[in-house]
Amino acid sequence: MRTSPRSTWCAIGALTLAIFVFMGGCGSDTTKATKAPAPKNPPTSKPAPAEDLVMEAADFENLHDMTAVRGFFVDNKLGHLKEAVAMATANKGGVYPVGTIIQLVPQEAMVKRKPGYNALTKDWEFFFLTTDATGTKIDVRGGAEVVNRFGGNCAECHSLAESRFDMICEKDHGCDPLPISDEVIHGIQDTDPRPRSTK
Repeated sequence: MRTSPRSTWCAIGALTLAIFVFMGGCGSDTTKATKAPAPKNPPTSKPAPAEDLVMEAADFENLHDMTAVRGFFVDNKLGHLKEAVAMATANKGGVYPVGTIIQLVPQEAMVKRKPGYNALTKDWEFFFLTTDATGTKIDVRGGAEVVNRFGGNCAECHSLAESRFDMICEKDHGCDPLPISDEVIHGIQDTDPRPRSTK
């Protein structure tokens, strides 16, 4: 079968057009689509460090610069004072916010640390302090090993509190009664020797 030159050129033209369309247009055999190169060091989003409070001696204040709740004092150095005081006042239980400081007397304190600080103490750090007119000195700090000047282990005493009270001892929380009267405690509180804040 013979074909005319015209039909041959039509077939070649159609084939060329098909190749042109398939390859994406003129110059497709030499020009390739390019992607932006991947960055050598792609940015990584690191999670924010967990909120925590590592107390220094100067961070402890006169009890009367803290918020009194019934017979003890509450503070929070991380901006969660309202939540901490609300929990203490309600007396229904819950977990205190990180940064909460609880003190009954000037010489002892417990501070809520970040989650995972110490499972045995529900993340509370206990302190035995020396206080005088110049301020506060930290004598002992830590978890279950901290013992006060009377030989009492802080964690052992506070672990008797019902679990819902987050190791906070009060008369109706399940802890053993203190060996001194409320009057003696109030006298110790009232004579906190540390200077008052001028804020």
